[in-house]
Amino acid sequence: MQTFDRLVTVFGGSGFVGRHIVRALARRGFRIRVAVRRPDLAGHLQPLGAVGQINFVQANLRFPDSVRAAVEGAEIVINCVGILHETGRQKFDGVQASGAETVARAAADAGAKLIHISAIGADAASTSAYARTKAAGEAAVLREVPEAVILRPSVIFGPEDSFLNRFAGMAQALPVLPLVGGGETRFQPVFVGDVAQAVMAAVDGKVKPGTVLELGGPSVKSFREVLDFVLEVTGRKRLLLPLSFGLARFQAKFLQLLPNPLLTEDQVELLKSDNVVSEAATSEGRTLEALGIHPQSLEAVAPTWLWRFRKQGQFAEQVR
Repeated sequence: MQTFDRLVTVFGGSGFVGRHIVRALARRGFRIRVAVRRPDLAGHLQPLGAVGQINFVQANLRFPDSVRAAVEGAEIVINCVGILHETGRQKFDGVQASGAETVARAAADAGAKLIHISAIGADAASTSAYARTKAAGEAAVLREVPEAVILRPSVIFGPEDSFLNRFAGMAQALPVLPLVGGGETRFQPVFVGDVAQAVMAAVDGKVKPGTVLELGGPSVKSFREVLDFVLEVTGRKRLLLPLSFGLARFQAKFLQLLPNPLLTEDQVELLKSDNVVSEAATSEGRTLEALGIHPQSLEAVAPTWLWRFRKQGQFAEQVR
């Protein structure tokens, strides 16, 4: 039986980004401890590695003892826990600010290397609680582990994302798609596989300790252009209706009450700012390209999974 000597703990390893990081680590021969709130729901990760290579442990960022236990013996700690909206006890501060601090402190106490996933747009002065707590988390991480590597991706797309898939699903169900703020907000969508490659570069020591990287795809697209792309690939014709930030915020007051809200007031605040790699990060070599990673575009990879929405639509038309 193959043995795996180097242990990496991945917080949030069962999530969208986490599973791609776990897959990349498994391919490189690491022993992986996946720290999640519900280990019983993480079994889908088991086939990503060899027998005995991936193990699961219960950990909750609100309980420091569980975090310390998850980190014990690990050489590297990767924190990719984050939430897009608040639900129940899962609050922005508890997950992205104080939760990040708890992980960082545990990593420091264990003498482990720390890689922290944040987000472009992290800003202590932002009107968005998501962005403010991301910034607070970064500050806490660097305070506890000054040599930590922080990765700030733009919006991440991939087969299981809640970005392109959400828009494609909305296009199936709705005759009109809202363009919040007129659809002018700019994104630099980055493929989840490229984010995982950046994490591997940090794991391999190819990133200077204490560096904050900004990860973006090869092109910048407006909100309108993203929706146009999704409609084209899925074969839909839908009216794109410009919606002011004020009206969008009013609608979000009610939409955010749903279990899986289409829009929240905080997300409306986020859409007021562009989500692209900064000029400083580019000039200082803190990007994917600087790591020798050539990011993949929406056009190159997204149709490989978005095609299913076209097929579903054709089937629905045949049934009618």
